[in-house]
Amino acid sequence: MAHAPTEHSLAGLMPRTVAWTLDAACLLPVVALLGSARMGTALDQARTAMDALAAALPRLLEQAIAGTADPMTLARLWLADPALAAASAALHAAVWSLLLTPLLLYVLLACVWTVGFEASAWQATPGKRALGLTVVDRDGRRLRSGGALLRFLAAGLSWLTLNIGHALVAFKPHLALHDHASGTRVLAARDRPAMPAWGRAWLALLGLAFVAVLAWGFLALQAAMQAAMQQALGS
Repeated sequence: MAHAPTEHSLAGLMPRTVAWTLDAACLLPVVALLGSARMGTALDQARTAMDALAAALPRLLEQAIAGTADPMTLARLWLADPALAAASAALHAAVWSLLLTPLLLYVLLACVWTVGFEASAWQATPGKRALGLTVVDRDGRRLRSGGALLRFLAAGLSWLTLNIGHALVAFKPHLALHDHASGTRVLAARDRPAMPAWGRAWLALLGLAFVAVLAWGFLALQAAMQAAMQQALGS
């Protein structure tokens, strides 16, 4: 006896969010592995620059406390200081390297991952497949590689709008900005729950991890600033 074809509806925001985070969780360890050497070098450069800035801080504080120059003159002196300028430039370059290296690696890997899977017989990345989602064109047909690549590139529009383009999925007709731009749709099977319990638990876990990382970053920054002040004051 032949089975009736599975009915689909447009996927909502939460399942698509869970799917994206699952894919990201697969890609980020690869990003960390491939970028570890360059990011390690950039981190060492940032530490060296921070040490140089901390070493210059006592002299800057002495100039400020002495009060021999008005604030504008003092600011010009600091900006013209060669050691301070070199340390600031080195720190700026190191921070940009720390930010851009993982970002560029992730975009490259995500492009291969997303285009390859969405143009395959799965019609979905592993994250989408785990949620029972499929990607099709506006006529419900499987994407070719060119269509999948166009969809991936169009997704940049949703990111550039600070995720407003993604948030459009929460409202009818449940299409993201890049869905509109690329003429694609993300479908969910009607015979599966829109958001399984494990998906909600996964989102909760990610939320806790995000809060923990923020707390760690705040404490690390506080400790670094305190150490710099202690060094500057000679205590």
